[in-house]
Formats: sequence, C-alpha cells, structure tokens
Amino acid sequence: MKKTKRFFLNGEQFFSDKIINLRNIIQYFHYNSSLLVLEYNHFICPQENWDTIFINDKDKIEIVTIVGGG
Repeated sequence: MKKTKRFFLNGEQFFSDKIINLRNIIQYFHYNSSLLVLEYNHFICPQENWDTIFINDKDKIEIVTIVGGG
C-alpha cells in the first residue's frame, strides 16, 4: 500500500503517493534549473544532490529563482 506524503513547496502544501526526488519537482513545475537556488528542510541543496534526495512526509522546499533586469 502506498503512503501519501505531504510536502510544502514555497509555503504551499502538496500531496504525492509517488517516489519523487528534488529534480522531479523542479521538472514538474517547469523551473529553469540553471536559474534557481533550492532550500531543502532549511539547508541550501546543491544541484548535484537533487537526484539523490527523495521527498518525505512534511518536507519543506523553497525555490528562489534568479531574475535578470536592467
């Protein structure tokens, strides 16, 4: 039986019963991975770890995108 996980992305609550990692989240929400900083449970998470960190119940993810201007 699959257990539904609740996680928070930028303060918004989401649910999933699938096994997903941080890269899956970035792809699903169409973020440009070269223009963001990702915080996972209050720690900055380097891009090389995104494939190996899997979402657990009550995880908190914050994604800050970089916007250019002039």
